[in-house]
Amino acid sequence: MISKENVHAALEGMILSASGWRGVFAASGAEEDRADMISAASRIIAAAAALVFSEYIAGIRGEGAAGGSHKSLVLVGTDTRPTGRAIAEALIPVLLGSGCAVRYVGVTAAPEIMAWARSLGADTTDSVGFIFISASHNPIGHNGLKFGLADGGVLAPEETLKLIGAFRSVLAEDNCVTRLEQLLASADPAALQKVISAEEGAKREARQAYFDFISEVAWGENPALASALKAGLTERPLGIACDFNGSARTLSIDRDFLSGLGLRFDSINGRPGEIAHRIVPEGEALEPCRLFLKELHRRDPAFMLGYVPDCDGDRGNLVVWDESLAKARILEAQEVFALACVAELAHLVWTGALTYDNKGNALTKAAVVVNDPTSMRVDRIARAFDVSVFRSEVGEANVVGLARRLRGKGYTVRILGEGSAGGNITHPSAVRDPINTVLALVKLLSLRGGERPGLFELWCDLSDQAELYHSDYGLADIIASLPPFVTTSVYEKEALLRINTKDHALLKDRYQKLFLCEWENRKDTLKARYGIHNWEAIAYNGMEEKRGISRFGEAGRGGLTIRFLNAGGRAVAAIWMRGSATEPVFRIMADAEGSDRRLERDLIEWQRRMTLEADERS
Repeated sequence: MISKENVHAALEGMILSASGWRGVFAASGAEEDRADMISAASRIIAAAAALVFSEYIAGIRGEGAAGGSHKSLVLVGTDTRPTGRAIAEALIPVLLGSGCAVRYVGVTAAPEIMAWARSLGADTTDSVGFIFISASHNPIGHNGLKFGLADGGVLAPEETLKLIGAFRSVLAEDNCVTRLEQLLASADPAALQKVISAEEGAKREARQAYFDFISEVAWGENPALASALKAGLTERPLGIACDFNGSARTLSIDRDFLSGLGLRFDSINGRPGEIAHRIVPEGEALEPCRLFLKELHRRDPAFMLGYVPDCDGDRGNLVVWDESLAKARILEAQEVFALACVAELAHLVWTGALTYDNKGNALTKAAVVVNDPTSMRVDRIARAFDVSVFRSEVGEANVVGLARRLRGKGYTVRILGEGSAGGNITHPSAVRDPINTVLALVKLLSLRGGERPGLFELWCDLSDQAELYHSDYGLADIIASLPPFVTTSVYEKEALLRINTKDHALLKDRYQKLFLCEWENRKDTLKARYGIHNWEAIAYNGMEEKRGISRFGEAGRGGLTIRFLNAGGRAVAAIWMRGSATEPVFRIMADAEGSDRRLERDLIEWQRRMTLEADERS
């Protein structure tokens, strides 16, 4: 039997956060190991996670894990990482032994299992939850767990903290290994076999639930929009390319759903588990799709868009055919989210969910919710629609939680997300979804003017750019209409730091001393060269934003933003920092209004140097 010390050593290498529990599960301990075996310590860790989630979900009904007349139902699924099935085989016996009903769907995209949980939760009074086995965009030897309920999203941050506390408590018990081994062996073999043998049927059911839900997200109760889109695609055919990169989306609804709308569809790397290149859909990982789109467009000019999902399929960034350059190019993550915001806010106007008085003031209380490193380009877009922008700390659970809070206060929040990572969340979905990202651009291209203005025409009018609109517009015209900003990608070399200081509040306090000194030395140059007159510090912790902080350390392990203001007090640039909750890296970013890269390059170099110097002094 493995020792408790070995289990704790494996636990020390994990990151537990509201964004997921992640670590290296490959038995060898190597980050890039493609073997399917997990270590004995990882097996015990998975068993402990299953135990605490079974107790958590039973507690929602106010009953013991094995008590009451109803069983909690837990859905289990994996992305296409090699270790996924081995982790599932450690989760399922413990869930069964703890009194839960279990359905195993095998390989599934994150939005798919969440849509399935939502559909099952709507049809029963029992507690329904899911455990999704994935490490998102981390290297292939990593794996992890995400937990959620029937609301179709991951647990709220405060609920995840409860689960993490219970998980650590179980593994702190003197007899934890013995107890968990007994639970692993306690499941009824017939019940276990029934769960495994029902995988194919569960997959069919999950796919159908997802297909139905995507339609609800895309059109809601407005079938006229779907009809108009299909008519637009008939008049102007549009093709979509996908580089599945062996992800969970290889077995999902993408081809069927998009083709069913009348879109042309073609793909590469479509075999599940055959991950052909880096998992994170940024930079060089988008290059195979760019080349594929280039070839498809040569053969059929209707092909204008391509997307690449990450391994769990809840995020996808885009490549496009840019008519102005006559070539296929990669869109920056911030560009992708900005385009989605334009599309979905115009969608609200088109459907009548967002209306205005005769002075152009919105009669609907609407908002966009984003994470703290999302470019201020989104603020400019929202201003054109007279819509508010709210920010949370990085983490999908934080963004989703804040949007729910705002809806409780009467706001319409159709679009939300993490602009720094690309992709978007479109309500009522509570998770990023590349299909929704693709559909946002498809709507911009295909819902054109006729009896009523199309989405792009609405955007041009509301943003005082009516002169940009013409009936034969293309993607390049839409992209050119975005407010100009230059923003550091959070995945480029300059944005990633290795920081030794464990206490991030201390790091930020030391950084503040450096910044205040440097500001005095630089302020005249910043004013003369860039029109920067002042600054404001903002802390982001979970769903809370605290503006005008006097002590940078108040940000703790959360995000710290310094916004630079012009003479009129408007923010025109920003620098940002935060330690990742899912990777052992510290991220920084700069964001600058305009198309000149010099300010962004000056700011990111300054931010990098000050952060590293603060780390050396800590």
